[in-house]
Amino acid sequence: MIEAFYELFLSRYNYWMAIILMLIGLYALIAKQNLVKKLIGLNIFQTAIFLFYISFAEVQGGTAPIYLPEGVDALYVNPLPHVLILTAIVVGVSVTAVGLSLIVRIYEEYGVIDEDDLMQVVRGR
Repeated sequence: MIEAFYELFLSRYNYWMAIILMLIGLYALIAKQNLVKKLIGLNIFQTAIFLFYISFAEVQGGTAPIYLPEGVDALYVNPLPHVLILTAIVVGVSVTAVGLSLIVRIYEEYGVIDEDDLMQVVRGR
C-alpha cells in the first residue's frame, strides 16, 4: 500500500508540482482583476509548462549526450526538450516585456490597471 502511494505520488513529484503551478497560474489568470497580477499568473503558468516539458527529458540512469569513445554504450537524456525550453524562455520573457509595456501604456492612457475599472472607463468615453 505504501509502495503504491510512493510510486504514484512521491516518485513523480515534479509532475505534481507542475500541475499545482499550472493551477495557481490559471487561477491568477481567471480570478484576478489586476492586469499585472494576470501577467504574473501567465508567467507562473509558463513556468509550470517548462517544468512539465523538461520532466519528459529525464531518463533514469541517463547521461549527458556527449561524445563517447567507440564501443562505449550509454543511455542518453533527450536534449531536445531542453533546447525547446530555452527558446520558450526567451519567448516568455518577450511576452512579459510586451505585456508590461501594454499595461504601462493602458495606465498612462486611462489611469487604471484593474480590468473592471478599465471596462467602465472605456465604456464611459
